[in-house]
Amino acid sequence: MEREPVEMCEVSVIHEDALARVKAKMPDEAPIYEVSELFKVFGDSTRARIICALNIEEMCVCDLAALLSMTQSAISHQLRLLKVSRIVKSRKQGRVVYYSLDDAHIGQIFAMAFDHIMEEPEE
Repeated sequence: MEREPVEMCEVSVIHEDALARVKAKMPDEAPIYEVSELFKVFGDSTRARIICALNIEEMCVCDLAALLSMTQSAISHQLRLLKVSRIVKSRKQGRVVYYSLDDAHIGQIFAMAFDHIMEEPEE
């Protein structure tokens, strides 16, 4: 991906009205930090592939390992991180543990990211 230079203002002017409106609506630092941490978890391609699969259907570790051509241990490690981050949840049925997305928001975030990536850039 080629980087375009960042355009900068030719004059230094503070737009006090815009600054005041934004300051009034900015969330506190704590939730911004949590959002940043969530996107870090999304930032790994293996975890993104797991999320993509679980956005289609719940699956067990064995199935995910076969799908992604990885070891069950590697998949379990990633699922542990996803579970701690409240991105996936699990349910046990007999001797099998199935994983699914924690809630609809995760699927929506992932779908929106895909929509953004797939759209044609504006010229």
